[in-house]
Amino acid sequence: MDGLTPFKDHFSAAAPGYARSRPSHPSELFEHLAALCARRERCWDAATGNGQAASALALRFPMVIATDASRRQIAEAPRHPRIHYAVARSEASGLAAQSVDLITVAQALHWFDLDAFYSEVRRVLRRGGILAAWCYELHAIDERMDEVMRWFYHDVVGPFWPPERRFIEDGYRTIPFPFTAIAAPAFVMEARWSFGEHLAYLGTWSAVRRHAAARGEDPVRRHERDLARAWGSPGEVKTVTWPLRLRIGTVG
Repeated sequence: MDGLTPFKDHFSAAAPGYARSRPSHPSELFEHLAALCARRERCWDAATGNGQAASALALRFPMVIATDASRRQIAEAPRHPRIHYAVARSEASGLAAQSVDLITVAQALHWFDLDAFYSEVRRVLRRGGILAAWCYELHAIDERMDEVMRWFYHDVVGPFWPPERRFIEDGYRTIPFPFTAIAAPAFVMEARWSFGEHLAYLGTWSAVRRHAAARGEDPVRRHERDLARAWGSPGEVKTVTWPLRLRIGTVG
């Protein structure tokens, strides 16, 4: 891995909470990606994190290789007979050349050394294979909660977002993606959460942890009353949505 930029590990410290508190992807996303593949023998989920995408892919591919540079994230991922987990940088996967039909990257492409990763994509993807990367921005709940969350996102923890966050805020429109583009339909993630589950999700944000480390105070706990007032009844379960921003390409 000589010459690669250092691995920016924003999530290992929160790996257990990340596995419990991140939203699930819609099954339609994986059905669509599988349908694009000329062959469905093997796929690679790069930067698998808690293995959420890998688990969905395992229902559609006989073999899924799921890699992550964080050993702690891999330890939290659910085991499945069709998933082979490995600790590896996405820029140096260790996979054989021209060995996978689909590569997926969920909410992680902006962290990569892009030139090195795209070189690895061209090496391991079979001719005509598919690369799909997606991200999701600030979630929506209802008018009152959304207003408070915009304040929390921008004003409270905004200064602590890593610079790569700009690619997510642009919906991946401006991230370099040097492949033959394939039009992507719209997909939305959805969860039904209590107030406590929502707070747990906020605790997985990298900016929240960076704020806490810099200021010595958890911003979620500091502003819990403000968030609770906007939520309403603490026992109420609300629908939370995240539009997915998807880039799909193929290697000729």
